[in-house]
Parts: sequence; structure tokens; C-alpha cells
Amino acid sequence: MSGKEPQRASFMYAMKAVVWSFFGLRRKSDFEKDQVKLNPVHFIVAGVLGAAIFIGLLITVVKLVVSQ
Repeated sequence: MSGKEPQRASFMYAMKAVVWSFFGLRRKSDFEKDQVKLNPVHFIVAGVLGAAIFIGLLITVVKLVVSQ
């Protein structure tokens, strides 16, 4: 192995990356850093959690609009 291994990112870093990805506001340089830093398990869990929150928000908005 050569030199230092890259420092792994926290779960909150993975959540932040997923949220920005949902909006489509990721820079290519950030994406390349994420490939090295992110733990794949964190990324999958953050993606599923982000999708669940997004769906929950959509359902809530629809219920509010339909009830009026």
C-alpha cells in the first residue's frame, strides 16, 4: 500500500451528499471525492432514508392539498 489511506466520511456526510444529489447540485469534483471517502453501506442507507423522507413529504403535501 502506498502512503495514507483516505479518511472515511461520516454518515452525516453521506446524508448531505445524497440530499444534494436529489436536487442535482453535485459538482464533479465532489462526486469524485465521494467515491473515495464514502462507505458504500452509509451511502445505501442514506439513499433509502432520503427517498423515504421525500415520499413522506410528497404524501403529506398531497393530503394537505386534497383536504382543503
